[in-house]
Amino acid sequence: MFKNVFGSGFLVRTAHVILTWVITLILFLHDTDLRKQEETGELLVPVLFVLLVLVSVLLYFAVSLMDPGFVLSDDCDLQFTLGLTEEQQDMIPQTKTLRLRRCGHCLLQQPMRSKHCQTCQHCVRRYDHHCPWIENCVGERNHRWFVLYLAVQLVVLLWGLHMAWSGFTHAPTWQLWLKTNSVLLATATVVAVLSLTVLLLLGSHLYLVSLNTTTWEFMSRHRISYLKHCGADENPFDRGTLRNLWGFFCVWGTVVWEQVYFRQGCDPT
Repeated sequence: MFKNVFGSGFLVRTAHVILTWVITLILFLHDTDLRKQEETGELLVPVLFVLLVLVSVLLYFAVSLMDPGFVLSDDCDLQFTLGLTEEQQDMIPQTKTLRLRRCGHCLLQQPMRSKHCQTCQHCVRRYDHHCPWIENCVGERNHRWFVLYLAVQLVVLLWGLHMAWSGFTHAPTWQLWLKTNSVLLATATVVAVLSLTVLLLLGSHLYLVSLNTTTWEFMSRHRISYLKHCGADENPFDRGTLRNLWGFFCVWGTVVWEQVYFRQGCDPT
């Protein structure tokens, strides 16, 4: 389920953890609401904040080290690529044909919506993108966890930004104010930039999830064989916003996307 912790992303993960806890420590060392409540014995908010930071770090490692849905062999994936069972074959109109795709890099047959990642050196089911932040692909098995991580991280960042703002102290001049609040100002700036980044990422992923499309499909539609023959505004995997969201967050297991595709009537030839 998990890849080697000490793989190529070790430095990225280490930097993320160090930055997270350094920012948390700064918020507790300066005269913020967190420190004031800690000093007065009101520990509920400080403890909740630390626990939420810890949850965000654990989610980060889970998404970073989790198998995103690698296609490892033809034997275990063939039924999903071809829809070999009689029940599955009956669902596919006989007027439609499905061209088998074999990856030119790993030489394995690719299920629909999968793509080979040059960085991970594997084909990934329902490939979304390779994220350098987590040093892993985002695919069928970890995409929902990635979105959950973004949501928790956004809450942590906005809460941290509020706490940093509460720690600024007044000074008679700008020069003295900058000198007094320089560390906290730098911390707030970093947190604000990260908050905006995570907000945009979370918003874009929720939008794409509501359409049942991926980042790769959205950006490279014209180059994808099973999409370029569909209409410009046609998405063969779209089952409606509510069903898309329900399927993404609440339905576990591998989806046979060939069945969904052919039900919608797109012709891949």
